[in-house]
Amino acid sequence: QVQLVESGGGLVQAGASLRLSCDATRRTVDYAMGWFRQAPGKEREFVATINWSGRRTYVADSMKGRFTISRDNAKNTVYLQMNSLKPEDTAAYYCAADLRIRAQDPPREAAAFRSWGQGTQVTVSS
Repeated sequence: QVQLVESGGGLVQAGASLRLSCDATRRTVDYAMGWFRQAPGKEREFVATINWSGRRTYVADSMKGRFTISRDNAKNTVYLQMNSLKPEDTAAYYCAADLRIRAQDPPREAAAFRSWGQGTQVTVSS
């Protein structure tokens, strides 16, 4: 297990940008990392994932072109850059770690991730 702490959420207007950070309490360089979100009354939704090296990423179709995932392995930190935010992006955003060692293809299913953060709230007003 690894402890993950998200930050960077907040209340913004539509069209604004936010960058979420996910800091790990120990080395995560070997793990794929992912972002998910959950809005009230809705199921948890895949947002983006990145493999251990950062060379392979996936972003949900509805967020492509607006959201970017990246990582800084020296800092054990994963980022989610969110641009052109919309009210429908309002949700709690969660960071997660896939604890398989150096998997080349990062997963997109929540069940593959074994460690989760507590989440950070993003609220986008119209």
